[in-house]
Amino acid sequence: MKTAAQISAEVSLTTKELLERYSRATGVKKGHLVEDALLHHLQALQELPLDIIVPARIVVSRGAGERLVERLASPPRPTKKLRKLMSGNGD
Repeated sequence: MKTAAQISAEVSLTTKELLERYSRATGVKKGHLVEDALLHHLQALQELPLDIIVPARIVVSRGAGERLVERLASPPRPTKKLRKLMSGNGD
């Protein structure tokens, strides 16, 4: 009986480099790290409410991305409520 299976997946070059760097630094085999990460992620998806799962990537339209860049370049002034909250006195 076979106890393991090989899978194939495309990942970004950055992800591949991070995986290889971590594996070299810790001695953890890449296959073991990938399996642990997948199991951890799949278990979280099963056990946590969907509304608290934050995706690793968010895809937006070009227009939405451009508006986001504009807002980041010229953010609005913080409101009094936000300043109070961030000062630690807004409990």
